[in-house]
Amino acid sequence: MAEAFDYIIVGGGSAGCVLAARLSEDPTTRVCLIEAGDRDKNPLIHMPVGFAKMTTGPLTWGLETVPQKHAMNRVIPYAQAKVLGGGSSINAEVYTRGHPTDYDRWEQEGAAGWSFAQVQKYFLRAEGNTSYSGPLHGTEGPLGVSNIPEPNVMTKAFARSCQEYGIPYNPDFNGERQEGAGIYQITTRNNRRCSAAVGYLKPVLGRQNLTLVTGAFVLRIVFEGKRAVGIEYVVDGRTVLARADAEVIVTAGAIGSPKLLLQSGVGPADHLQSVGIDVVHDLGGVGQNLSDHFGVDIVAEIKNRDSLDKYNDFRWMVWAGLQYALFNSGPVTSNVVEGGAFWFGDKKETRPDLQFHFLAGAGAEAGVPSVPKGTSGVTLNSYVLRPKSRGSVTLRSSNPRDLPLVDPNFLSDPDDLRIAVEGVKISCEIMRQPSLQKYVKTLHFPDASVKTQSELEDYARRFGRTSYHPTCTCKMGVDPMAVVDPKLRIHGLEGIRICDSSVMPSLVGSNTNAATIMIAERASDFIRGNH
Repeated sequence: MAEAFDYIIVGGGSAGCVLAARLSEDPTTRVCLIEAGDRDKNPLIHMPVGFAKMTTGPLTWGLETVPQKHAMNRVIPYAQAKVLGGGSSINAEVYTRGHPTDYDRWEQEGAAGWSFAQVQKYFLRAEGNTSYSGPLHGTEGPLGVSNIPEPNVMTKAFARSCQEYGIPYNPDFNGERQEGAGIYQITTRNNRRCSAAVGYLKPVLGRQNLTLVTGAFVLRIVFEGKRAVGIEYVVDGRTVLARADAEVIVTAGAIGSPKLLLQSGVGPADHLQSVGIDVVHDLGGVGQNLSDHFGVDIVAEIKNRDSLDKYNDFRWMVWAGLQYALFNSGPVTSNVVEGGAFWFGDKKETRPDLQFHFLAGAGAEAGVPSVPKGTSGVTLNSYVLRPKSRGSVTLRSSNPRDLPLVDPNFLSDPDDLRIAVEGVKISCEIMRQPSLQKYVKTLHFPDASVKTQSELEDYARRFGRTSYHPTCTCKMGVDPMAVVDPKLRIHGLEGIRICDSSVMPSLVGSNTNAATIMIAERASDFIRGNH
Protein backbone atom coordinates (compact mmCIF):
# COMPACT_ATOMS: atom_id res chain seq x y z
CA MET A 1 0.00 0.00 0.00
CA ALA A 2 1.15 3.56 -0.64
CA GLU A 3 0.53 6.85 1.10
CA ALA A 4 1.32 10.37 -0.10
CA PHE A 5 2.37 13.49 1.83
CA ASP A 6 4.23 16.68 1.13
CA TYR A 7 6.77 16.16 3.90
CA ILE A 8 7.78 12.93 5.60
CA ILE A 9 9.79 13.42 8.79
CA VAL A 10 11.76 10.33 9.82
CA GLY A 11 12.36 10.28 13.57
CA GLY A 12 10.04 11.60 16.26
CA GLY A 13 12.72 12.91 18.61
CA SER A 14 13.38 16.50 19.63
CA ALA A 15 13.95 17.79 16.09
CA GLY A 16 11.20 15.72 14.50
CA CYS A 17 8.56 16.97 16.93
CA VAL A 18 9.58 20.59 16.29
CA LEU A 19 9.42 20.18 12.53
CA ALA A 20 6.10 18.33 12.57
CA ALA A 21 4.55 21.13 14.60
CA ARG A 22 6.03 23.98 12.54
CA LEU A 23 5.46 22.55 9.06
CA SER A 24 1.86 21.57 9.81
CA GLU A 25 1.06 25.19 10.72
CA ASP A 26 0.22 25.55 7.02
CA PRO A 27 -3.13 23.72 6.69
CA THR A 28 -2.52 23.07 3.00
CA THR A 29 0.65 21.07 3.73
CA ARG A 30 0.42 17.32 4.38
CA VAL A 31 2.94 16.27 7.04
CA CYS A 32 3.76 12.77 8.29
CA LEU A 33 5.95 12.08 11.32
CA ILE A 34 7.37 8.55 11.59
CA GLU A 35 8.75 7.24 14.92
CA ALA A 36 10.21 3.80 15.66
CA GLY A 37 9.29 3.90 19.35
CA ASP A 38 5.97 4.10 21.11
CA ARG A 39 4.02 7.13 22.26
CA ASP A 40 5.40 8.74 25.43
CA LYS A 41 2.96 6.91 27.69
CA ASN A 42 5.40 5.73 30.36
CA PRO A 43 4.71 7.81 33.50
CA LEU A 44 8.43 7.99 34.31
CA ILE A 45 8.86 10.23 31.26
CA HIS A 46 6.69 12.95 32.70
CA MET A 47 8.15 12.96 36.21
CA PRO A 48 11.37 15.03 36.26
CA VAL A 49 13.07 12.50 38.57
CA GLY A 50 12.26 9.67 36.12
CA PHE A 51 15.46 10.36 34.16
CA ALA A 52 17.41 8.14 36.55
CA LYS A 53 15.32 5.10 35.53
CA MET A 54 15.48 5.57 31.76
CA THR A 55 19.17 5.50 30.75
CA THR A 56 18.67 1.86 29.81
CA GLY A 57 15.68 -0.36 29.11
CA PRO A 58 12.71 -0.40 26.72
CA LEU A 59 12.74 3.35 25.94
CA THR A 60 16.22 3.05 24.39
CA TRP A 61 17.71 1.20 21.41
CA GLY A 62 20.03 -0.84 23.65
CA LEU A 63 23.15 0.39 21.89
CA GLU A 64 26.70 -0.18 23.07
CA THR A 65 29.95 1.15 21.69
CA VAL A 66 32.55 -1.02 20.06
CA PRO A 67 35.49 -1.67 22.43
CA GLN A 68 37.12 1.68 23.16
CA LYS A 69 40.83 1.16 22.56
CA HIS A 70 41.83 4.32 24.45
CA ALA A 71 39.52 3.49 27.36
CA MET A 72 40.79 0.02 28.35
CA ASN A 73 38.89 -1.64 25.50
CA ARG A 74 35.65 -1.23 27.39
CA VAL A 75 32.26 -1.62 25.71
CA ILE A 76 30.26 1.36 26.98
CA PRO A 77 26.43 1.52 27.12
CA TYR A 78 25.25 4.17 24.67
CA ALA A 79 21.74 5.36 25.49
CA GLN A 80 19.73 6.56 22.51
CA ALA A 81 16.01 7.12 22.96
CA LYS A 82 13.41 4.98 21.21
CA VAL A 83 10.20 6.83 22.12
CA LEU A 84 8.22 9.81 20.94
CA GLY A 85 10.12 12.93 22.01
CA GLY A 86 13.47 11.16 21.67
CA GLY A 87 16.20 12.38 23.96
CA SER A 88 13.97 15.15 25.29
CA SER A 89 11.71 12.43 26.77
CA ILE A 90 14.42 10.54 28.66
CA ASN A 91 17.26 13.03 29.24
CA ALA A 92 18.15 14.88 32.45
CA GLU A 93 16.24 17.96 31.24
CA VAL A 94 19.24 20.29 31.70
CA TYR A 95 18.77 23.44 29.62
CA THR A 96 22.05 24.92 28.42
CA ARG A 97 22.76 26.39 24.99
CA GLY A 98 26.55 26.50 24.83
CA HIS A 99 28.94 29.40 24.43
CA PRO A 100 28.19 31.99 21.72
CA THR A 101 31.60 31.32 20.19
CA ASP A 102 30.55 27.72 19.52
CA TYR A 103 28.17 28.95 16.84
CA ASP A 104 30.60 31.56 15.52
CA ARG A 105 33.02 28.63 15.09
CA TRP A 106 30.39 26.74 13.08
CA GLU A 107 30.36 29.58 10.57
CA GLN A 108 34.15 29.48 10.34
CA GLU A 109 33.90 25.72 9.72
CA GLY A 110 31.74 26.28 6.65
CA ALA A 111 28.23 26.64 8.07
CA ALA A 112 27.54 30.08 6.61
CA GLY A 113 24.75 31.91 8.42
CA TRP A 114 24.99 29.91 11.67
CA SER A 115 26.81 32.42 13.87
CA PHE A 116 25.30 33.04 17.31
CA ALA A 117 23.90 36.40 16.21
CA GLN A 118 22.00 34.60 13.43
CA VAL A 119 20.71 31.63 15.45
CA GLN A 120 19.89 33.44 18.69
CA LYS A 121 16.34 34.27 17.63
CA TYR A 122 15.60 30.56 17.15
CA PHE A 123 16.69 29.76 20.70
CA LEU A 124 14.35 32.51 21.90
CA ARG A 125 11.50 31.35 19.66
CA ALA A 126 11.68 27.89 21.22
CA GLU A 127 12.12 28.96 24.85
CA GLY A 128 9.25 29.41 27.29
CA ASN A 129 11.22 30.53 30.36
CA THR A 130 9.25 31.04 33.56
CA SER A 131 12.04 32.91 35.40
CA TYR A 132 14.20 34.88 32.96
CA SER A 133 13.35 37.30 30.19
CA GLY A 134 15.11 39.95 28.11
CA PRO A 135 17.36 39.81 25.05
CA LEU A 136 18.87 36.42 25.96
CA HIS A 137 15.68 34.57 26.91
CA GLY A 138 12.31 33.76 25.36
CA THR A 139 9.17 33.45 27.46
CA GLU A 140 6.48 32.42 24.97
CA GLY A 141 8.06 29.42 23.25
CA PRO A 142 6.70 25.86 23.30
CA LEU A 143 9.66 24.48 25.29
CA GLY A 144 9.02 25.04 28.99
CA VAL A 145 12.15 26.08 30.92
CA SER A 146 11.97 26.45 34.70
CA ASN A 147 13.96 26.59 37.89
CA ILE A 148 14.11 23.44 40.02
CA PRO A 149 11.53 24.24 42.71
CA GLU A 150 13.23 22.60 45.71
CA PRO A 151 16.94 21.83 45.11
CA ASN A 152 18.28 19.10 47.38
CA VAL A 153 20.33 20.17 50.38
CA MET A 154 23.36 18.42 48.83
CA THR A 155 23.01 20.44 45.63
CA LYS A 156 23.03 23.68 47.62
CA ALA A 157 26.14 22.46 49.43
CA PHE A 158 27.74 21.74 46.03
CA ALA A 159 27.09 25.30 44.83
CA ARG A 160 28.62 26.71 48.03
CA SER A 161 31.63 24.37 47.76
CA CYS A 162 32.28 25.56 44.21
CA GLN A 163 32.43 29.12 45.53
CA GLU A 164 34.78 28.01 48.30
CA TYR A 165 37.01 26.44 45.64
CA GLY A 166 37.00 29.70 43.66
CA ILE A 167 34.26 29.22 41.07
CA PRO A 168 31.82 32.17 41.29
CA TYR A 169 28.09 31.65 41.61
CA ASN A 170 26.21 31.92 38.31
CA PRO A 171 22.39 31.95 38.40
CA ASP A 172 22.05 31.73 34.59
CA PHE A 173 24.37 29.63 32.43
CA ASN A 174 22.59 31.00 29.34
CA GLY A 175 23.06 34.61 30.38
CA GLU A 176 25.85 37.13 29.91
CA ARG A 177 28.56 34.67 30.96
CA GLN A 178 28.82 30.91 30.98
CA GLU A 179 31.51 30.37 33.60
CA GLY A 180 30.48 29.77 37.20
CA ALA A 181 28.53 27.32 39.33
CA GLY A 182 24.89 27.11 40.32
CA ILE A 183 21.59 25.31 39.86
CA TYR A 184 20.58 24.28 36.35
CA GLN A 185 17.39 25.41 34.70
CA ILE A 186 15.51 22.43 33.32
CA THR A 187 12.98 21.72 30.58
CA THR A 188 9.92 21.41 32.78
CA ARG A 189 6.60 23.21 33.02
CA ASN A 190 4.45 23.10 36.16
CA ASN A 191 6.84 20.51 37.63
CA ARG A 192 6.35 18.08 34.73
CA ARG A 193 8.82 17.29 31.95
CA CYS A 194 8.28 19.44 28.90
CA SER A 195 9.78 17.31 26.14
CA ALA A 196 9.54 18.35 22.51
CA ALA A 197 6.65 15.88 22.25
CA VAL A 198 4.82 17.60 25.10
CA GLY A 199 5.70 21.18 24.17
CA TYR A 200 5.52 21.08 20.38
CA LEU A 201 3.65 17.99 19.20
CA LYS A 202 0.86 17.23 21.67
CA PRO A 203 -0.92 20.59 21.25
CA VAL A 204 -1.18 20.13 17.46
CA LEU A 205 -1.95 16.42 17.06
CA GLY A 206 -5.55 17.31 16.23
CA ARG A 207 -4.54 18.99 12.96
CA GLN A 208 -6.12 17.23 10.01
CA ASN A 209 -2.99 17.66 7.90
CA LEU A 210 -0.66 16.00 10.43
CA THR A 211 -0.23 12.22 10.57
CA LEU A 212 1.72 10.55 13.37
CA VAL A 213 2.88 6.95 12.96
CA THR A 214 4.59 5.26 15.93
CA GLY A 215 6.07 1.78 16.24
CA ALA A 216 7.27 2.09 12.65
CA PHE A 217 10.65 0.69 11.60
CA VAL A 218 12.04 2.52 8.57
CA LEU A 219 13.77 0.19 6.13
CA ARG A 220 15.10 2.72 3.64
CA ILE A 221 14.73 6.04 1.91
CA VAL A 222 13.41 5.54 -1.62
CA PHE A 223 15.26 7.32 -4.41
CA GLU A 224 14.46 7.90 -8.06
CA GLY A 225 17.85 8.75 -9.48
CA LYS A 226 19.30 11.37 -7.14
CA ARG A 227 15.94 12.50 -5.77
CA ALA A 228 14.43 11.19 -2.55
CA VAL A 229 10.76 10.43 -3.20
CA GLY A 230 9.66 8.61 -0.06
CA ILE A 231 10.38 5.97 2.55
CA GLU A 232 9.65 2.31 3.07
CA TYR A 233 8.75 1.23 6.59
CA VAL A 234 7.22 -1.64 8.54
CA VAL A 235 4.39 -1.14 11.03
CA ASP A 236 2.16 -3.79 12.62
CA GLY A 237 3.75 -6.44 10.42
CA ARG A 238 2.95 -4.75 7.11
CA THR A 239 5.28 -2.92 4.75
CA VAL A 240 4.25 0.59 3.76
CA LEU A 241 5.61 2.82 1.01
CA ALA A 242 5.03 6.49 1.83
CA ARG A 243 5.67 9.08 -0.86
CA ALA A 244 6.99 12.59 -0.15
CA ASP A 245 5.98 15.00 -2.89
CA ALA A 246 8.15 17.82 -1.50
CA GLU A 247 10.88 16.49 0.83
CA VAL A 248 12.03 13.65 3.03
CA ILE A 249 13.35 15.16 6.27
CA VAL A 250 15.67 12.94 8.30
CA THR A 251 15.62 13.62 12.04
CA ALA A 252 16.73 10.28 13.48
CA GLY A 253 19.64 11.70 15.49
CA ALA A 254 23.40 11.45 15.30
CA ILE A 255 23.32 7.64 15.30
CA GLY A 256 20.03 6.96 13.53
CA SER A 257 20.38 9.46 10.69
CA PRO A 258 23.69 8.21 9.28
CA LYS A 259 22.52 4.61 9.78
CA LEU A 260 19.39 5.28 7.70
CA LEU A 261 21.38 7.01 4.96
CA LEU A 262 23.89 4.17 4.84
CA GLN A 263 21.24 1.45 4.65
CA SER A 264 19.60 3.48 1.86
CA GLY A 265 22.81 3.53 -0.20
CA VAL A 266 24.06 7.01 0.69
CA GLY A 267 27.55 7.18 2.18
CA PRO A 268 31.16 6.09 1.57
CA ALA A 269 31.01 3.77 -1.43
CA ASP A 270 33.70 1.41 -0.15
CA HIS A 271 31.89 0.88 3.15
CA LEU A 272 28.53 0.33 1.44
CA GLN A 273 30.03 -2.20 -0.94
CA SER A 274 31.79 -4.00 1.91
CA VAL A 275 28.42 -4.80 3.52
CA GLY A 276 26.63 -5.55 0.24
CA ILE A 277 24.56 -2.38 -0.23
CA ASP A 278 24.11 -0.84 -3.68
CA VAL A 279 25.53 2.69 -3.86
CA VAL A 280 22.95 5.37 -4.61
CA HIS A 281 25.25 8.27 -3.83
CA ASP A 282 28.92 8.17 -2.79
CA LEU A 283 29.24 10.64 0.11
CA GLY A 284 32.31 10.09 2.24
CA GLY A 285 31.29 12.00 5.37
CA VAL A 286 28.15 10.03 6.25
CA GLY A 287 28.71 8.45 9.67
CA GLN A 288 32.13 10.04 10.13
CA ASN A 289 33.19 12.81 12.52
CA LEU A 290 31.23 11.41 15.52
CA SER A 291 31.86 13.69 18.50
CA ASP A 292 30.60 13.17 22.05
CA HIS A 293 31.34 14.35 25.58
CA PHE A 294 33.30 11.77 27.59
CA GLY A 295 32.11 12.15 31.17
CA VAL A 296 34.06 11.00 34.22
CA ASP A 297 32.22 10.58 37.54
CA ILE A 298 33.43 10.80 41.10
CA VAL A 299 31.16 9.23 43.73
CA ALA A 300 31.04 9.90 47.47
CA GLU A 301 29.16 8.24 50.31
CA ILE A 302 27.57 10.75 52.67
CA LYS A 303 27.10 10.49 56.43
CA ASN A 304 23.32 10.81 56.58
CA ARG A 305 20.36 10.20 54.24
CA ASP A 306 20.33 13.75 52.84
CA SER A 307 20.56 12.90 49.13
CA LEU A 308 17.82 11.58 46.87
CA ASP A 309 19.08 8.03 47.51
CA LYS A 310 16.88 8.13 50.59
CA TYR A 311 13.93 7.58 48.28
CA ASN A 312 15.24 4.22 47.10
CA ASP A 313 13.63 2.95 50.30
CA PHE A 314 10.12 1.79 49.37
CA ARG A 315 8.41 3.68 52.20
CA TRP A 316 10.07 6.97 51.32
CA MET A 317 9.36 6.29 47.64
CA VAL A 318 5.64 5.96 48.35
CA TRP A 319 5.72 9.14 50.43
CA ALA A 320 7.43 11.06 47.61
CA GLY A 321 4.89 9.76 45.08
CA LEU A 322 1.98 10.85 47.25
CA GLN A 323 3.51 14.28 47.79
CA TYR A 324 3.88 14.72 44.03
CA ALA A 325 0.40 13.39 43.23
CA LEU A 326 -1.36 15.45 45.89
CA PHE A 327 0.69 18.63 46.07
CA ASN A 328 2.86 18.70 42.90
CA SER A 329 5.94 19.10 45.07
CA GLY A 330 8.77 17.18 46.69
CA PRO A 331 11.66 15.07 45.38
CA VAL A 332 9.81 13.88 42.25
CA THR A 333 10.13 17.45 40.92
CA SER A 334 13.94 17.01 40.89
CA ASN A 335 15.79 16.06 37.73
CA VAL A 336 18.52 14.47 39.93
CA VAL A 337 21.20 16.39 37.96
CA GLU A 338 20.39 19.59 39.79
CA GLY A 339 23.67 21.49 40.04
CA GLY A 340 26.40 22.33 37.61
CA ALA A 341 29.37 24.44 36.68
CA PHE A 342 31.39 25.62 33.70
CA TRP A 343 35.05 26.14 34.46
CA PHE A 344 38.62 25.95 33.20
CA GLY A 345 40.85 22.88 33.03
CA ASP A 346 43.40 24.78 30.95
CA LYS A 347 44.03 28.11 32.66
CA LYS A 348 45.08 29.65 29.34
CA GLU A 349 41.56 29.24 27.92
CA THR A 350 39.35 32.31 27.53
CA ARG A 351 36.10 30.33 27.81
CA PRO A 352 35.24 27.30 29.95
CA ASP A 353 36.59 23.99 28.66
CA LEU A 354 34.96 21.82 31.35
CA GLN A 355 31.35 21.26 32.37
CA PHE A 356 30.29 19.68 35.67
CA HIS A 357 27.03 17.98 36.61
CA PHE A 358 26.20 17.37 40.26
CA LEU A 359 23.77 14.52 40.94
CA ALA A 360 22.08 14.45 44.32
CA GLY A 361 22.38 10.66 44.36
CA ALA A 362 24.76 7.81 43.53
CA GLY A 363 24.54 5.16 40.80
CA ALA A 364 21.60 6.99 39.21
CA GLU A 365 22.62 6.14 35.64
CA ALA A 366 23.42 2.85 33.94
CA GLY A 367 27.10 2.01 34.25
CA VAL A 368 27.93 4.56 36.95
CA PRO A 369 29.34 3.14 40.22
CA SER A 370 27.35 3.54 43.42
CA VAL A 371 27.88 3.50 47.18
CA PRO A 372 27.38 0.51 49.55
CA LYS A 373 23.81 -0.76 49.73
CA GLY A 374 21.75 0.95 52.40
CA THR A 375 23.81 4.15 52.32
CA SER A 376 23.36 7.41 50.44
CA GLY A 377 25.73 9.21 48.12
CA VAL A 378 26.30 11.96 45.59
CA THR A 379 27.96 12.07 42.16
CA LEU A 380 29.97 14.79 40.44
CA ASN A 381 30.54 14.35 36.72
CA SER A 382 32.83 16.38 34.47
CA TYR A 383 33.68 16.38 30.79
CA VAL A 384 35.82 18.18 28.22
CA LEU A 385 33.52 20.60 26.42
CA ARG A 386 35.18 20.59 22.98
CA PRO A 387 36.84 17.20 22.54
CA LYS A 388 39.24 16.67 19.66
CA SER A 389 38.61 12.92 19.40
CA ARG A 390 36.46 11.82 16.48
CA GLY A 391 34.73 8.51 15.85
CA SER A 392 32.25 6.92 13.47
CA VAL A 393 28.92 5.21 12.91
CA THR A 394 29.04 2.35 10.42
CA LEU A 395 26.87 -0.60 9.46
CA ARG A 396 27.28 -4.09 10.86
CA SER A 397 25.59 -5.64 7.83
CA SER A 398 23.07 -4.92 5.10
CA ASN A 399 20.21 -5.94 7.43
CA PRO A 400 18.40 -2.75 8.56
CA ARG A 401 17.42 -4.51 11.80
CA ASP A 402 21.04 -4.89 12.91
CA LEU A 403 22.25 -2.21 15.29
CA PRO A 404 25.05 -0.05 13.89
CA LEU A 405 28.67 -0.09 15.00
CA VAL A 406 29.13 2.99 17.18
CA ASP A 407 32.72 4.06 17.84
CA PRO A 408 33.05 7.43 19.59
CA ASN A 409 36.82 6.76 19.73
CA PHE A 410 36.92 8.35 23.17
CA LEU A 411 40.25 9.80 24.36
CA SER A 412 42.01 9.16 21.05
CA ASP A 413 43.42 12.68 21.28
CA PRO A 414 45.80 13.11 24.25
CA ASP A 415 44.50 16.63 24.93
CA ASP A 416 41.10 15.14 25.77
CA LEU A 417 42.66 12.90 28.41
CA ARG A 418 44.75 15.76 29.81
CA ILE A 419 41.75 18.06 30.35
CA ALA A 420 39.53 15.18 31.52
CA VAL A 421 42.01 14.48 34.31
CA GLU A 422 41.93 18.16 35.27
CA GLY A 423 38.16 17.77 35.57
CA VAL A 424 38.59 14.85 37.97
CA LYS A 425 41.10 16.82 40.04
CA ILE A 426 38.78 19.83 40.27
CA SER A 427 35.84 17.56 41.13
CA CYS A 428 37.79 16.03 44.02
CA GLU A 429 38.80 19.49 45.25
CA ILE A 430 35.18 20.69 45.16
CA MET A 431 34.18 17.63 47.18
CA ARG A 432 36.82 18.54 49.80
CA GLN A 433 35.53 22.07 50.41
CA PRO A 434 33.87 22.80 53.77
CA SER A 435 30.23 22.94 52.61
CA LEU A 436 30.34 19.44 51.11
CA GLN A 437 32.94 17.98 53.42
CA LYS A 438 30.68 18.25 56.44
CA TYR A 439 28.33 15.79 54.69
CA VAL A 440 30.86 13.49 52.98
CA LYS A 441 31.88 10.28 54.75
CA THR A 442 34.06 8.60 52.10
CA LEU A 443 35.08 9.28 48.52
CA HIS A 444 34.72 5.80 46.98
CA PHE A 445 35.50 6.64 43.32
CA PRO A 446 38.32 7.49 43.04
CA ASP A 447 39.45 6.09 46.38
CA ALA A 448 42.50 7.23 48.36
CA SER A 449 44.83 4.99 46.35
CA VAL A 450 44.42 7.12 43.21
CA LYS A 451 46.94 9.95 43.53
CA THR A 452 49.42 10.30 40.68
CA GLN A 453 48.83 11.68 37.20
CA SER A 454 49.07 8.22 35.64
CA GLU A 455 46.66 6.78 38.22
CA LEU A 456 44.17 9.56 37.46
CA GLU A 457 44.56 8.90 33.73
CA ASP A 458 43.83 5.22 34.32
CA TYR A 459 40.80 6.18 36.41
CA ALA A 460 39.42 8.34 33.58
CA ARG A 461 39.96 5.52 31.08
CA ARG A 462 38.36 2.96 33.41
CA PHE A 463 35.26 4.91 34.48
CA GLY A 464 34.58 7.49 31.76
CA ARG A 465 31.45 7.11 29.65
CA THR A 466 29.17 8.84 27.18
CA SER A 467 27.39 11.98 28.29
CA TYR A 468 24.61 11.25 25.76
CA HIS A 469 25.69 14.01 23.36
CA PRO A 470 26.54 12.31 20.03
CA THR A 471 26.76 14.84 17.19
CA CYS A 472 28.39 15.74 13.87
CA THR A 473 27.95 12.45 11.93
CA CYS A 474 26.32 14.23 8.95
CA LYS A 475 28.07 17.52 9.43
CA MET A 476 27.11 20.78 7.78
CA GLY A 477 29.65 22.59 5.60
CA VAL A 478 31.28 22.76 2.21
CA ASP A 479 34.43 20.66 2.67
CA PRO A 480 34.80 17.13 1.22
CA MET A 481 33.55 15.48 4.43
CA ALA A 482 30.47 17.69 4.76
CA VAL A 483 27.16 15.88 4.26
CA VAL A 484 24.72 18.80 4.20
CA ASP A 485 24.98 22.40 3.04
CA PRO A 486 24.16 25.37 5.31
CA LYS A 487 20.46 24.98 4.37
CA LEU A 488 20.69 21.33 5.56
CA ARG A 489 20.23 19.84 2.08
CA ILE A 490 22.32 16.73 1.37
CA HIS A 491 25.13 17.48 -1.07
CA GLY A 492 24.44 15.96 -4.46
CA LEU A 493 20.87 14.85 -3.74
CA GLU A 494 17.44 16.42 -4.15
CA GLY A 495 14.29 16.34 -2.06
CA ILE A 496 16.03 15.46 1.19
CA ARG A 497 17.43 17.25 4.24
CA ILE A 498 18.89 16.25 7.59
CA CYS A 499 17.74 18.43 10.48
CA ASP A 500 19.07 17.16 13.81
CA SER A 501 22.20 17.02 16.00
CA SER A 502 24.08 15.06 13.35
CA VAL A 503 24.48 18.22 11.24
CA MET A 504 26.49 20.13 13.84
CA PRO A 505 29.90 20.92 12.31
CA SER A 506 31.44 20.47 15.77
CA LEU A 507 30.19 19.75 19.26
CA VAL A 508 28.85 22.70 21.25
CA GLY A 509 30.28 23.37 24.71
CA SER A 510 27.22 22.33 26.73
CA ASN A 511 24.32 19.87 26.74
CA THR A 512 22.99 19.45 23.21
CA ASN A 513 19.19 19.30 23.37
CA ALA A 514 18.59 23.06 23.25
CA ALA A 515 20.90 23.37 20.24
CA THR A 516 19.12 20.49 18.47
CA ILE A 517 15.75 22.18 18.95
CA MET A 518 17.23 25.44 17.64
CA ILE A 519 18.47 23.61 14.51
CA ALA A 520 14.98 22.23 13.89
CA GLU A 521 13.35 25.64 14.42
CA ARG A 522 15.70 27.16 11.86
CA ALA A 523 15.21 24.24 9.47
CA SER A 524 11.47 24.83 9.50
CA ASP A 525 12.08 28.35 8.19
CA PHE A 526 14.40 27.06 5.47
CA ILE A 527 11.82 24.52 4.35
CA ARG A 528 8.95 27.02 4.42
CA GLY A 529 11.04 29.67 2.65
CA ASN A 530 10.98 32.13 5.54
CA HIS A 531 14.73 32.41 6.03
